[in-house]
Amino acid sequence: MNYDLIVIGSGPGGYVAAIRASQLGMKTGVVEKAELGGICLNWGCIPTKALLKSAQVYSYLKHAQDYGVALKGEAVPDLTKMVERSRGVAEGMSKGVQFLFKKNKIDHLAGYGRLVDNHTVSVTDKDGKETNVTAKNIILATGSRSKELPNLKQDGKKIIGYRQAMTLTKQPGSMVVVGSGAIGSEFAHFYNAIGTKVTLVEFLPTIVPLEDEEVSKQLERSFKKAGMEVMTSSMVESVDTSGKLCQVSIKTPKGVEKREAEIVLSAVGITPNLEDIGIEKLGIALEKGKVKTDEFYHTNIEGIYAIGDIVGGPALAHVASAEAIVCVEKIAGKNPEPVNYGNIPGCTYTLPEVASVGLTEKAAKEAGYEIKTGKFPYTASGKASAGGNKDGFVKLIFDAKYGELLGAHLIGDNVTEMIAELVVSRKLETTGHELIKAIHPHPTMSEAIMEAAAAAYGEVIHL
Repeated sequence: MNYDLIVIGSGPGGYVAAIRASQLGMKTGVVEKAELGGICLNWGCIPTKALLKSAQVYSYLKHAQDYGVALKGEAVPDLTKMVERSRGVAEGMSKGVQFLFKKNKIDHLAGYGRLVDNHTVSVTDKDGKETNVTAKNIILATGSRSKELPNLKQDGKKIIGYRQAMTLTKQPGSMVVVGSGAIGSEFAHFYNAIGTKVTLVEFLPTIVPLEDEEVSKQLERSFKKAGMEVMTSSMVESVDTSGKLCQVSIKTPKGVEKREAEIVLSAVGITPNLEDIGIEKLGIALEKGKVKTDEFYHTNIEGIYAIGDIVGGPALAHVASAEAIVCVEKIAGKNPEPVNYGNIPGCTYTLPEVASVGLTEKAAKEAGYEIKTGKFPYTASGKASAGGNKDGFVKLIFDAKYGELLGAHLIGDNVTEMIAELVVSRKLETTGHELIKAIHPHPTMSEAIMEAAAAAYGEVIHL
């Protein structure tokens, strides 16, 4: 069968590319060997948020008395039920992608896709039958998987990756989480919140190391207050799994320390899925282990494009989707604006939540900017006080000369829902004074954005 476009992979890059292509009149097929929706919908973004919601509900129940609610009996976490709910949410989202494919007349080519040449894809189904399909253009959107360290090989039982972490059938009494990026921090928070004794180990000096240093330190304080052990500037040297419990040797600034744990979760990053898809056969150029493309995601091979985790941008679902739209619109002959990688929001769904966009304070100074920094703590927020969680703040960084918003760093309840305001502000080149004059509703968590802007210019007048 011949298509205008074949997409290999159906994650947030692949399925968005397919839908946009169909909207633009292209006959489109998507090759996917597993569930539609990819890792994000089935094993990443969505099911993890379902688990985190269960942990939040449990936390509310544990502290119900603080809100004037008396419970008759004890709230008990049921990991099996939490996982069942999470899988149900993921299944529902995957079915939603199926519906969108049918609505947009997109063919789902079930199987494993490999490039034969720059206009042909071989699809191997579950029975081993191979079928060749052709297309004018092909987009590679094969995503990524959990990265394995040589000294931390995953056995799927005692040393696990994120997929096993969201489908455990029994709640572990103890867990060591290696790596404190978004994946590691979210799982550390989830298991700690439902009662597992968690130790979080990070090689760098701060947890969530891509975030502004003040945010990282606040999250570490919040984690410790919640009962989690946090070990920074530390690395796991070895794990002995021969006994009932894992014996974990951790190199710290004070020397090697030992920890026992039922489970070790490796969350040290991801690896792009580039093997066995025909990259080498076609001579597709790589750069730093990822596919090299131009700003519209065209590779060095005519007709072949690549998006998402396998190219050089941040490995985030919303980035893959944005790349997909730019890529497809360019293929369709339109004139899309390239993705601005300096204005990509990042979110971590812990308690408190973390969200950011743009430059950290350190990066702004290193870039030579003279800056104005404003910070508003949630200890001064009426909405945060009413909600019962005052950990966190909003921190905004402005160029002192022109008033440009260089960076925004938020930590607190619901900040992942607030960061889009600041992404749009940066897109529209909004100044600090314009943020101050934009009336924010009271009482809300979002008015802290206005207050932080006012603090940068010495104009704080509210509580």
